[in-house]
Amino acid sequence: MAVQQAAGTDPYFPEHGDPRYRVHRYELALDYRPAPNRLSGTARVNAIAGRAPLTEFVLNLADYKIGRVRVDGRQPHYTHRGGRLRIRPAKPVRAGAPFTVEVHWSGNPEPVDSPWGGLGWEELEDGALVASQPIGAPSWYPCNDRPADKASYQLSVTTPSAYAVVAGGRLLTRTTKASTTTWVYEQSAPTSSYLVGLAIGKYQTVLLGDPGPGGVPQHGHIPAQLLGDFSRDFARQPQMMDVFQELFGPYPFDEYAVVVTEEELDVPVEAQGLSLFGANHVDGARGSERLVAHELAHQWFGNSVSIADWRHIWLNEGFAKYAEWLWSERSGGRTAQQLAAAAHRVLSALPQDLRLSDPGRKSMFDDRLYERGGLVLHAVRCALGDIAFFRLLRGWGQQYRGGTVTTEAFTAHVARFATEPVDELLHAWIHGTTLPPLPGADRRAAG
Repeated sequence: MAVQQAAGTDPYFPEHGDPRYRVHRYELALDYRPAPNRLSGTARVNAIAGRAPLTEFVLNLADYKIGRVRVDGRQPHYTHRGGRLRIRPAKPVRAGAPFTVEVHWSGNPEPVDSPWGGLGWEELEDGALVASQPIGAPSWYPCNDRPADKASYQLSVTTPSAYAVVAGGRLLTRTTKASTTTWVYEQSAPTSSYLVGLAIGKYQTVLLGDPGPGGVPQHGHIPAQLLGDFSRDFARQPQMMDVFQELFGPYPFDEYAVVVTEEELDVPVEAQGLSLFGANHVDGARGSERLVAHELAHQWFGNSVSIADWRHIWLNEGFAKYAEWLWSERSGGRTAQQLAAAAHRVLSALPQDLRLSDPGRKSMFDDRLYERGGLVLHAVRCALGDIAFFRLLRGWGQQYRGGTVTTEAFTAHVARFATEPVDELLHAWIHGTTLPPLPGADRRAAG
């Protein structure tokens, strides 16, 4: 596994994350009561100090009541304001040494403010879900909230027994006592804090397809009244999984789950091993199938292979956008060339002032970033040819599986598969603002 660790704070969100240490495991035990929207939790955070002794460090956590904090079993000095739990251990942690932090907290969870509205924990009419990208994770648990700091997770959630709990990872146990049930999930793969997914609601669970020996189990969790439409809209997801494994390499996690809420969501939300859709994404006519492909592709691009900081978000969204085009091409719809041409026409009529390699915080979710990111992949495919291009895609997922990447890592990766220089091509598409000409006048099918 190749990992590129971001050296400092995230330039877009300097108040989130602390690069002076890294976490290798979170163990979270939550108790959630939907009616009063009440959350209490205990976090055990196993971490390792960086190259300098830790006289203090920061965890990100929203405005909860703090009941207890311990560092290696000892009471530290701490302050909690502005979403930052600043902890000063009783004894500094030696450089490179492991340490454990225990935090108890409670309160009424709510989304954290962001330029895109509330992010993170969202109370529904009957249940809750988590949609944390990019900085919503502290709305429900204390974390080192930077995408480069990936860790394993064990998540234990206790709720009234009428509710199901769905999280990314493998369900270890489900234990009912009196009127509550405790669900314990394990996500062993390295996971960024914003990608820890959770949904609490009254769902029916169905198996999508038959994974067979060695296959990827795929489950849907949906309200009963949406089951009919869901079964049509997601019927081709197992085929999609097969195509993506052929093109991108083996699925990087143990299982994949999709949740559909009773309420509408502006956009679907990816989490590690899990994607969340709104009722508006289910119409019984596969009207949102490109989004089904987009969220599934994020399991490779964004989740397994994660960005070192938010400047590089096009590496998540451009790859997932191009996966939409590849699925269309492979499933009998419009070809990638046709979809690239349509995207190019749209972009050519819009302001050309977006730089993929550093779009700025305000533009990191701009539609132009998604479309131009997809066009970068198409331009590389046209320059390299299909054989080298799909080797490149599989190599990207394999080399950086479980790790983090940058734009510079991508350009170096492309160069290794190119027989002719691609520096000018990549610079124009990634670092320039003016839209280059449409690549590939004559495209053949993927293969």
